[in-house]
Amino acid sequence: MIVKKFQGETEKDAILKAQEELGNNAVVLNVKTIKQRGILKLFKKDVVEVTAALEEEELSKKANTGAKEFGKAFEASSYAGNMHKQPDISSRPAGGLNLLADEKISVSSESAVIEQKLDSLHSLLQSQINAGASRKNSMQVDDEKERDDIAAERIAGKKAVEERENANMKFIRLIYKKLVDNEVNEKFADEIMADIENSLKRESNIDSILSAVYQKIILKLGEPKPIELGDKPKVVFFIGPTGVGKTTTIAKIASRFKLEEYARVAFVTADTYRIAAVEQLNTYASIIDSPVDVIYSADELEESLDKYKNYDLILVDTAGRSHKCEEQMDELSDMLKKAEKLKDNFDVEIYLVLSITTKYKDLVNIAQRYEDINNWSIIFTKLDETCSLGNILNVRLLTGAQLSYTTYGQNVPNDIELIDEQALARKLLGGSE
Repeated sequence: MIVKKFQGETEKDAILKAQEELGNNAVVLNVKTIKQRGILKLFKKDVVEVTAALEEEELSKKANTGAKEFGKAFEASSYAGNMHKQPDISSRPAGGLNLLADEKISVSSESAVIEQKLDSLHSLLQSQINAGASRKNSMQVDDEKERDDIAAERIAGKKAVEERENANMKFIRLIYKKLVDNEVNEKFADEIMADIENSLKRESNIDSILSAVYQKIILKLGEPKPIELGDKPKVVFFIGPTGVGKTTTIAKIASRFKLEEYARVAFVTADTYRIAAVEQLNTYASIIDSPVDVIYSADELEESLDKYKNYDLILVDTAGRSHKCEEQMDELSDMLKKAEKLKDNFDVEIYLVLSITTKYKDLVNIAQRYEDINNWSIIFTKLDETCSLGNILNVRLLTGAQLSYTTYGQNVPNDIELIDEQALARKLLGGSE
């Protein structure tokens, strides 16, 4: 017996394939739907599998002959039970049972012949049933094995996914630790890593994760804001707590514009509280040949600025204000309000100067104290005095204010540059410039 399996999108397609190869005498033994397995199962449709059988030539011939003779014997038996009709001998096929020609054949012998044919047919059918049962048992074993294979594949796939996810989490924890070691606040480090984790692919590796964090930090640092000259005189206020290096920073910026852009630069100082503050600014001003004007109150600001209305850049040095002293903060607020009223004639900008060495908790308090002053950008000083730069990112994310310059020494006009967000991102991740 020939047994073959045929597959198609539907049961009809599979049966047609079986008939094309085995012929119309083929017997359908089993029909089942095969589910797709593996990772690609989402992109494939299930198929129908038909198991068909065809008896080998001799067995098939015997079965067909037996079936014909059984039919003829049945006809003879019918005639024997109806003796009053004369049979049409000429109408019977040659080779059939001729009851009239052979008088020796009795009704009992006819019954024996029929029983013999029935036994032969019964044996044939029984062999097919046994073979079908054997194939069914075999297919059950195959189905069980297939189910076991599918289960094993699912377990293996799930394990592989878990391993990749565990590896990703390991990389993420390492990068998170590096950020915290560089004094990035845990809250902001959590936010960055959560953003990255949600966008990562399962098959990510350490390089792709590191690159994603690097790009995310650069995005959060934002584009730095430089001081730029325009059509109107630029008035720049430098505010901030005491001891952060405002005066030295002003001297560096003034020198850059004077020497590199040939701008006309003037100084205005309201820092009359600190001993020798005016003398220090006068020293820097004399080097670059720029005038200095000293004011003692907000009321004197308008007159001072009017004096330098033909200059390109006017840098205003304010006294270092303690963020805990309400009176000093009120004086600064009054001065800036005066400047706001002069915006038709001057382009006014404000820069909050902070030291990178200040503790983050204190930086939070300082930023909150200056939050009533609108639209200030941030300058960080003393980068040469620490190896942990996380506070730059912390304050940027805390305030949303644009970053601007960083200073890293006392040399004038050197040791100042516009913040390099890419270099800072590399340092925060443990790299070098």
